[in-house]
Amino acid sequence: MLIQFNYKNYRSFRDEASLDLSATKMTEFSDRVVSVGKEKILPVATIYGANASGKSNVYSAFEFMSHYVINSFKYGDDTRHYKEVRPEPFLFDCESEKAESSFEVYFTIPGDPSERLYNYGFCLGPNGVTEEWLNRKAKTARQYTSVFYRDEEGMDLKGIPKKNRENIEIALEPQVLIVSLGAKLKVDKCKLIRDWFLENEFADFGDAVKNFFMSKMLPKGFVKDKSVQDDVVKFFASFDNQIKGFEVTKLPTTEEGKEELYTIDALHKKIDSDEMAKIPLNAESAGTLKMFALYPELQAVLKRGSVLFVDELNARLHPLLVRNFILTFLNPEINVNHAQLIFTTHDTWQLSNQLLRRDEIWFTEKDQNGLSTLYSLADFIDGEGNRIRKDESYEKNYLIGKYGAIPTLETIDFLKEQ
Repeated sequence: MLIQFNYKNYRSFRDEASLDLSATKMTEFSDRVVSVGKEKILPVATIYGANASGKSNVYSAFEFMSHYVINSFKYGDDTRHYKEVRPEPFLFDCESEKAESSFEVYFTIPGDPSERLYNYGFCLGPNGVTEEWLNRKAKTARQYTSVFYRDEEGMDLKGIPKKNRENIEIALEPQVLIVSLGAKLKVDKCKLIRDWFLENEFADFGDAVKNFFMSKMLPKGFVKDKSVQDDVVKFFASFDNQIKGFEVTKLPTTEEGKEELYTIDALHKKIDSDEMAKIPLNAESAGTLKMFALYPELQAVLKRGSVLFVDELNARLHPLLVRNFILTFLNPEINVNHAQLIFTTHDTWQLSNQLLRRDEIWFTEKDQNGLSTLYSLADFIDGEGNRIRKDESYEKNYLIGKYGAIPTLETIDFLKEQ
């Protein structure tokens, strides 16, 4: 489970930001808090904020860290490629533009009976990795112990098996992470960390191109396994019982070795008979296609106990459907492996003390200099120096500006006729 994600000098976030899924000492919904080792961790975090306030940059920062961990072994000895993938720093002051960006996580491994805690992070400068570290802590320990540490002066690999150290020292390039290289070299401690990132899922519904390709992705086994299709029908039935099944047809091809292509029809029962009407899946509503796109990710993270990060979860979905999706992660009888959902949204209907804890609600706000900040409702202090009470109307108070993180609006009066 993700405990905390910290990042600095990334896009609109110049100063360090922290998304903390540690449960605070609150009384509401205490039954949903997951205990691992000595940590108490939340299954859900939601991020609100005005357009262009930095919500998507929180998503993007975590996605970037994951992708760099998984792929950095490809960037070695290739300065031009590194410059293309290097994270975008805060560009509105000269010092930050040239400074390094940092990314760090605290997390646990799903299903680990020892309940160890891990702390992993790295910094990237103009020419490559300037710092990287991996620490871990036993369930009963007070402090983290170092597995490895590296900076521009050298590296300490004391927690890596001796047989692997020399290979890492010889092969490591400035643009490559030890975790990424070590995983390729089958170093168990590195592979464990790389795989944690690999098993997380991302869904960006604010990106039209990614949205299109996600809607074309099929759940594993969907084409040939009728039971998988039946599970998708059951998933759809939770919000729309019109679809009764699917018909998958393989398209003919004359080229040997060419990828197999299929058409998929959704089956709807006709009103006046037991026959089924066939509707091409891509002709279904945008909301249905979005839920179809979300199903593989939902299925994967619930099975693995990993993290699903969704940008603009509310887009094209009814608020009740969004709430039902959130409740899937909040229900311990369904979410038995402690998967987590982090999402950005404008849907204030979910901003309710009947659904979310104060420490599960986050806001992004951007100031006049273009600097974004990230803060939790649990940490927010109002103008009179008081913390937010659990019986407040979160939605109402947010919309009237009590918590900040809303757009500053002016009348569009330039459209008035002169």
